[in-house]
Amino acid sequence: MRNQRDLTEDNMQTAPFDPRFPNQNQSRYCYQSYVDFHRCKKKHNENYEACQYFKRVYTSMCPNAWVEKWDGQIDAGTFAGRI
Repeated sequence: MRNQRDLTEDNMQTAPFDPRFPNQNQSRYCYQSYVDFHRCKKKHNENYEACQYFKRVYTSMCPNAWVEKWDGQIDAGTFAGRI
């Protein structure tokens, strides 16, 4: 599993444009990608290519503090999203 510290200039990419989220505020895109990753991981596994796509998007879009909070909520069973 690769984490953000393993990123180099050669493999860094930003999230591609998603027409569902056309506005400057990308909070919803961040959240939806996070939820989509966990849904995909639950159905397949974390290494499935589609799941890795969602993970790349949310790791580039979401503040680390949000991801840490959501990860803690998932572990505690209190995450508000439907996964």
